[in-house]
Amino acid sequence: MASSKIFLIFILAALIATPVAVAQLGGLLGGLLGPISIGGVLFCSLNGKIDVLNGATTPIFPNASVQLRCGAGNVVSSTTTNGSGAFSLLLNPLQNLLVSSLLSNCNIVITTPLSTCNATLPSVGVLQAPLQIVGGTAGGLLNIATGVFQLIPPLN
Repeated sequence: MASSKIFLIFILAALIATPVAVAQLGGLLGGLLGPISIGGVLFCSLNGKIDVLNGATTPIFPNASVQLRCGAGNVVSSTTTNGSGAFSLLLNPLQNLLVSSLLSNCNIVITTPLSTCNATLPSVGVLQAPLQIVGGTAGGLLNIATGVFQLIPPLN
């Protein structure tokens, strides 16, 4: 009888300790992994980067819809470029993705037509760019930037 009481006390103690251990592990992993920041500045060009042609620089692309798409085109996060063409997405790796999966399986996609910022540019297709690590900070924030954008024509 005494052994069954000890066993019951042991089971109750284990059940109570489990959520505490999981919470501590989550906090530990969150501190180790840290948030992931994806950002950049979008310019109104076929490659989304600044070009200098005939002495004129490429204007920025304000109010453009920016999406982080992973896998089969699933939208993981989205934002809009500000008045300076800048965008930033902040991801929690515990809720979203591992960095290796993010870099190999995700792209930044600009869904606003290029003709919105320059009528001579295409009105169909999307700009798409891969991701690349640009560094981390002492606070654990991992910085990821876009590679070179490509104009992806629409599927027919």
